Amino acid sequence: MYMILALSLIPFILLGCAQQSGHTQTKENVSAGLLVTDSGLGDDSFSDSAFQGLERARDELGITFDYREPSNGQYKKRMEELIQQEHDVIIGLGFNAQSTVEDLAAKYPEQDFVLIDAVSKLENVTSITFKEDEGSFLIGLLAGMKTTSDVVGYIGGEKIPVTERFESGFKEGVATANPEAEVLVTYANTFNDDQKGQSITRKMVNQGADNIFHAAGFTGIGALKEAQAQQIFAYGVDSDQFFVAEEAVVTSMLKNVNVALFNVMTQVAEGTPLNGQHLELGIEEDGVGLAPIRLITLTSQEQKMLDEAQNK
Repeated sequence: MYMILALSLIPFILLGCAQQSGHTQTKENVSAGLLVTDSGLGDDSFSDSAFQGLERARDELGITFDYREPSNGQYKKRMEELIQQEHDVIIGLGFNAQSTVEDLAAKYPEQDFVLIDAVSKLENVTSITFKEDEGSFLIGLLAGMKTTSDVVGYIGGEKIPVTERFESGFKEGVATANPEAEVLVTYANTFNDDQKGQSITRKMVNQGADNIFHAAGFTGIGALKEAQAQQIFAYGVDSDQFFVAEEAVVTSMLKNVNVALFNVMTQVAEGTPLNGQHLELGIEEDGVGLAPIRLITLTSQEQKMLDEAQNK
């Protein structure tokens, strides 16, 4: 498995080297169609990160792109609109987009698709997943180090494999840093309800939690804002969410969808086939990591523990 993963990443490594050398030869008129999540743009999270990756590809590679939001669950209709525009690649974000991507990939076998956060076996679908447990382990370390009540909380959106990996890594990190700490876990069963995120956070605070981590999309935005209102620490996800609640957000677990999509578009622009590969990106592959740490100060021992976890 590791050999397969290493071989699948070789094109991305070579692409990066070629770009840095200044001798990259790219195709003209390369374009992408992006279907964002049902939270839409402005989520300070997954959709925005993907959009930023395509903006970078536009600015640095000269590609063009268009996007759609699947309002009212209209995944298939919106993605078909993008397909009709004849883009080189169609990108679907999130677990909820998988069935649509696979249905349309079967209908349009000559069209290249990219599926983020789920895995397809179809030959014209390139799947990109992330080692969320590696990144959320780092958040767990910080929460376990800095809790004074020995109670911390995890808020997931829908209970799906992706959010369960976030939960697992977070719990492991907390236990590594502070075996005495209790981890409260609640799934909101939605990624789109900021008020539910607020109410879950209030409940956790009432149970003693003084550090909150979310993997809940727009629901999590409510959690971060409520954490600030309750004067506790919080941790964002996917992109740097410090500016959502500057008095609460210590750091965020970065899920570098922007980097992944920029690399995909580099590959397409250079004429290298996508070939339906599955890329699994963790800390080593720059798939996950941490935003700048703010609001807290780590002791030398705590910093050493964090550094060791990041450099494994």
